[in-house]
Amino acid sequence: MKKGLQQLIIAAIAIFILIVFFGSSMFYKVNPGERAIIFRQFAGGLDTSHVYVPGFHVVAPWNDFINYNVKEQKSEETMDVLDKNGLSVNIDISVRFNPNYKDIPYLHRQFGQDYINQLIIPEIRSTVRQVAGRYTAEEIYSTKRSEVEKAIIDEAGLKLDANYIDMRALLIRSIKLPQDIRMAIESKLKQEQEALAYQFKLEKEKSEAERKRIEAEGEARANQIINQSLTTNLLRMRGIEATVKLSESPNSKTVIIGSGKDGMPLILNN
Repeated sequence: MKKGLQQLIIAAIAIFILIVFFGSSMFYKVNPGERAIIFRQFAGGLDTSHVYVPGFHVVAPWNDFINYNVKEQKSEETMDVLDKNGLSVNIDISVRFNPNYKDIPYLHRQFGQDYINQLIIPEIRSTVRQVAGRYTAEEIYSTKRSEVEKAIIDEAGLKLDANYIDMRALLIRSIKLPQDIRMAIESKLKQEQEALAYQFKLEKEKSEAERKRIEAEGEARANQIINQSLTTNLLRMRGIEATVKLSESPNSKTVIIGSGKDGMPLILNN
């Protein structure tokens, strides 16, 4: 009995010593917003079949337990690029991304934990330079800015997705040109806007003149129809009808019978 107790005590002490010396290499916690992978030094190397989710995990002390932040992250880059004419353009880019959870072992094997500097920043810089080289400074700065931004997003997104990164958004925060070039572009745009405004004014005045012409033609046509319909007999008939209605009115009046060509009466109120 004593021997068994001694063996139990020795085992307990051994476990305690093992925990003290190797506890930090055996017990791991994966926090929310993290994933982890394991590198088995004596059993096949990097385990690509399993990604550890948030929680408490126990591993052998000789294995490497590697945590990855999978929350959405942001990187901001300022770079000088050349447009299609060789003019220098300063572009400030902001990109938001996170690693694809299930592909972290492959991301680690190819780029390691420094994947932001090894993968994301170089790819973004390369894509921005390639896209900017297809446009002029004026197009990048003003006329086709949204098109340039979309091209960068589409091309960079494909490259990063092929390397286990989900690019959530990419924004061009600012574009800076040499002052003389910027002023020339802004002056040109102002002149174009003024020309468009003047053209709009001319079109509006032209439309108004056309409206008045059509209105005048309509009035002339109406008067022509009326004049053609006003014959002598019709006027005499209308005069007789009016005289009859007035004579039937209860109001006192004086009727003077006309003696002219038409013989129309003249009616005077007392």
